[in-house]
Amino acid sequence: MSFFDIIIFGVVEGITEFLPVSSTGHLILTAHFLRLAQTDFLKSFEITIQLGAILSVVVLYWRTLFIDRKALARVFIAFIPTVVLGVIFYKVVKNFLLSSETVVLVALLLGGIVLIIFELFYQEKQNSHTEISGISIKQALIIGACQVLAMIPGVSRSLATILAGLSLGLRRKTIVQFSFLLAIPTMLGATVFDFTKSAAHFTPSQFNYLALGFIVSFIVALMVVKFFVRYIEKHNFILFGIYRIIAFLLFFVLIRMR
Repeated sequence: MSFFDIIIFGVVEGITEFLPVSSTGHLILTAHFLRLAQTDFLKSFEITIQLGAILSVVVLYWRTLFIDRKALARVFIAFIPTVVLGVIFYKVVKNFLLSSETVVLVALLLGGIVLIIFELFYQEKQNSHTEISGISIKQALIIGACQVLAMIPGVSRSLATILAGLSLGLRRKTIVQFSFLLAIPTMLGATVFDFTKSAAHFTPSQFNYLALGFIVSFIVALMVVKFFVRYIEKHNFILFGIYRIIAFLLFFVLIRMR
């Protein structure tokens, strides 16, 4: 990997981590167009730099994390399904799914179609929950179970949790912020678990790559999180569904042309 490659990865991760477009899928496709082989280190790099984006949420929502204990409890309850199934399917995800461009493309397309159809029929209820602390334990578990679908690259963790939350009667802003917070234990757990399996084989220069990608994704994600919260206060998610379909078509054509 070159310095340029790392910057590109950091920017792509920072932009896509919290949008319902799949950061993992975009990183896999980015690696393809940069002609980088899906080595064990690259797969670990794609997982680890997501922590940079996650740190932006810690910075922006530290009050909720450290003061609102009820909200924090809901986050960890939602995290339980990911822990259980993540450990079970770790090898399948890393050795097969993270190497499949076909899986990413199909997930991008289907996710875009589902998102558009959902928004065309969805109407927010006036009595929808407006606070994260108002999420019930049952709702938190259901959202966490839906997040597990994001182990399939291209699905998008944000997409899965947001659609689940809206279906359960949560306000857009509430489920988006909950999705932000749920990303913290999810990606921290994924990174730590992957590190215990892979870090012993990393070289000093590879650790430097991880650090740089982490910093870039953190800076970019700070701006994207603020933008996304403002955006969903006035708009729905149809634009992201359209983007996913366009991204599928673009990536499909470019891959076939190479």
